[in-house]
Amino acid sequence: MNTVQDTAPVDRQNLIAFFASLCLFLSAVEYVIPKPLPFMRLGLANMPILLGLYIFNRKELSLLVLFKVLGQGFITGTLFSYIFLFSAAGSFASAFAMLILHRAGKKHIGPVGISLAGALANTAAQILLSHFMLFGDAVRYIAPVLLISGFVTGLCLGFITGAFASRSKWFALLPKNAYAELL
Repeated sequence: MNTVQDTAPVDRQNLIAFFASLCLFLSAVEYVIPKPLPFMRLGLANMPILLGLYIFNRKELSLLVLFKVLGQGFITGTLFSYIFLFSAAGSFASAFAMLILHRAGKKHIGPVGISLAGALANTAAQILLSHFMLFGDAVRYIAPVLLISGFVTGLCLGFITGAFASRSKWFALLPKNAYAELL
């Protein structure tokens, strides 16, 4: 007979897999949304990562980000390209920044602030890679546009995630981790 202790790891694994599939689904949705600039995306695929901060521990969240990055690379056909490297660097920088801010801010910083930190960390990582891999010093011409678009998309994603989290009965039922204060 299975006990709660026996089934808990499987449930966590299933939850990580479900959140990873949400990342990929939202990524696909995002590709059909018209973009004002070719590189500007809202970052909808990061919503499950942002929600995951309240549910998963560090290792589980890192695994979720890894699944997101690998899945997007595989689906978009960029797995072995510099685009994949940019996506991975931005995603992990974003997740790290959001995790640090979430854990440090606890009740004082909500989804909007955490999302902004993640968006700006993502953008900073991609600007840094652009400097070393593609554009050199010329990256300074595009950096302001990237930072502004990152700020706007981070703000939007934070509001969307906060609204979802506060209204979702499904999200309210999920087990939260020790740092799980949301809204």
